[in-house]
Amino acid sequence: MKVSFVNPGPNESLLEGEKTMTAACPPLGILYISSTLKSRGIDVSAMDHAAERVSVKRVVDWVKKEDPDVLGLSVLVSSSLTAPRIAEEAKKANPNLVVVFGNHHATFNAERILRKYPFVDVVVRGEGEQTCLELVNRLEKKRSLQGVLGITYRRKDRIVSNPDRPLIKDVDSLPYPDRSLLKNEYHNTTVGINVAPKKFASFLSSRGCVFKCRFCCCSSIAHGVWRARSVENVLEELHLLVSEGYRQVMFVDDNFTLNRKRAVELCRRMRKEKVELDWICEGRVDQSSYDMYREMVKAGCRMMYFGIESGTQKVLDYYDKRTTPQQSREAVEKARKAGMDLIVGSFIIGAPNETMADIQETLDFVKGLNLDIPQINVLGAFPGDSIWREFSEKGLIDEDKYWERGVGVSDVFSDAVSLEEMRAMVRRFYKEFLTSPKYVARQLQLTLKSTYRLDVVFDSLSRIRAVMDGISSFTSL
Repeated sequence: MKVSFVNPGPNESLLEGEKTMTAACPPLGILYISSTLKSRGIDVSAMDHAAERVSVKRVVDWVKKEDPDVLGLSVLVSSSLTAPRIAEEAKKANPNLVVVFGNHHATFNAERILRKYPFVDVVVRGEGEQTCLELVNRLEKKRSLQGVLGITYRRKDRIVSNPDRPLIKDVDSLPYPDRSLLKNEYHNTTVGINVAPKKFASFLSSRGCVFKCRFCCCSSIAHGVWRARSVENVLEELHLLVSEGYRQVMFVDDNFTLNRKRAVELCRRMRKEKVELDWICEGRVDQSSYDMYREMVKAGCRMMYFGIESGTQKVLDYYDKRTTPQQSREAVEKARKAGMDLIVGSFIIGAPNETMADIQETLDFVKGLNLDIPQINVLGAFPGDSIWREFSEKGLIDEDKYWERGVGVSDVFSDAVSLEEMRAMVRRFYKEFLTSPKYVARQLQLTLKSTYRLDVVFDSLSRIRAVMDGISSFTSL
């Protein structure tokens, strides 16, 4: 049996005539599942549509050429319309093809997807490695799918949802993601800036998150459980990446710094074993430690990404972020003092309880932080996150209307700050922030002292243009 995977490009390609697409990171989910299947002798191929920058027709032509028995598509909200289009055309070309959807969007909309799209046969919910392996084995032997945990599927005229599959406890047992399946050259961009200009890979050292931020679906996927790979297992894969010519890595863990002792141990081992990589990671501001950041910097961490979210406590409380603005100030200063080359802060505006004055307070708060790159997002609610559940339980939204694209707060509350008003505020903020003489002077001074920063192209005008393009609609982290 042969399985082919596609990481679909963003929905905008449907709306704007196959708009040029870019990919920030390799699709690790597909690569982990592919490695798991290959380890059991199953023939696998993969295509990253989001990185290939080709039309849907070209993707379907690739599927035809591969001629798989099973086609798996990794579906996020951003590709919720592209994926069905690929699947439909592929199914027309081969009616015997088994089409499987997976990833976050598919997990939380499994029955809706099967009801709307008759050419989709199975949805894999949650973690896909063990589920896909069992599913493919059942299909190959032409056995019933009854009892395959973690899937929703069509049985004759009925849609059947089998029970959830337990989380994988021993994440060290998984084979490393097979990056050789994809020939694309990847770079990571943040607010239009290429922060990883050398040979780049994404990397996962832990899974899950114990926090329950209301705008995020991670806790729903991982049930509030955090599972870390051992330091030995992580180092082995990092050495492999170096041997394959990779020079920059982004840890895409939901919370790299959750276990401070583990983070420090890993960094010290990276130094001791001379793992020559620049790397990027994300952390919470309430887990800040100068000593930890210093160990990270000495081990090659060049960029720290903080999910700060807001400068007003009432909004942070609404998000159930469990942090304070003061903690954000302290975390940024500790990271700066530790020698971090780039510090990024992510913010979300547009909460239901947020006024225009509150948004301005957050934007002013950003100006007072010693950040290199502020990233401003506009809140959206999506199936799987707590805010969506709130809107649904209160009867504020029609789920059938919004499940594929999500919903903006101003579409739910008529008195909320409108998207256009927020866009104008963000435009004005970036213009003032990025052209501030103090900011420009500080960035120049820091860049002249950093080899990493000298490799990163800093073009304020292109940054402003990228930001303006990115504020056309609400987004989700």
